[in-house]
Amino acid sequence: MSQYKFAVIGLGQFGNAIARTLAIRGAEVLAIDSNEEHIEDIKEEVSYAVCMDATDIRVLRSQNVQDMDAVVVAIGEDFEALMLCVVQLMELKVKRIMARANGKHQRQILEKVGVTEILSPENDVGLAVAERLLNPNILTSLMLPDNYEIVEIKTPRTMANRSLGDINLRSKYNLNLITLKRETEAIKDGEVIKEAHILGVPNSETVLIESDTIIVFGLVRDIERFIEINK
Repeated sequence: MSQYKFAVIGLGQFGNAIARTLAIRGAEVLAIDSNEEHIEDIKEEVSYAVCMDATDIRVLRSQNVQDMDAVVVAIGEDFEALMLCVVQLMELKVKRIMARANGKHQRQILEKVGVTEILSPENDVGLAVAERLLNPNILTSLMLPDNYEIVEIKTPRTMANRSLGDINLRSKYNLNLITLKRETEAIKDGEVIKEAHILGVPNSETVLIESDTIIVFGLVRDIERFIEINK
């Protein structure tokens, strides 16, 4: 795997777990916090650890944050600072921004400014967030004992418009398909919206379409191999 470069801003328990997991998985990690103690706690575990004000666009630019593959904004206690940081990252045209939201209202505000990947510490754990960063095609993941996991994966383009029998995940990739989600259009409050629905138990004749999400179970190494082959 080529080395990815990530920045994690806000090193409380949530951000710390993400930064450490990314580093363990071999990524280059820039850890940022305004608290010197948080920096001291993690500086030996990541590539770079910097105590700075992440709401200052000049300081962000000086750390080349704009060149990162993704930036996680995990500031927990000061939502105003988190929002200002997100806006500065957008101004710098960061490729991919993940931001933390505590509750429904914060999530709505982040959505309004254009953040599409919003993290909820109550539902997301550092390991799962790191998996999404390292493998962008993975939407969610659930780690299980003995190096197994269940993951939601965007349907690879190479598999669109092919039947599950033709793809044969079990024999070719040693993976088991649990189910798949398919987008449909619905009308809500007078507007056309897209909703994802589970298709139940697909059979070998089910044909995948590009907007489907497949949910599979298998060993981590087999899932990583599947993603690498079908990029």
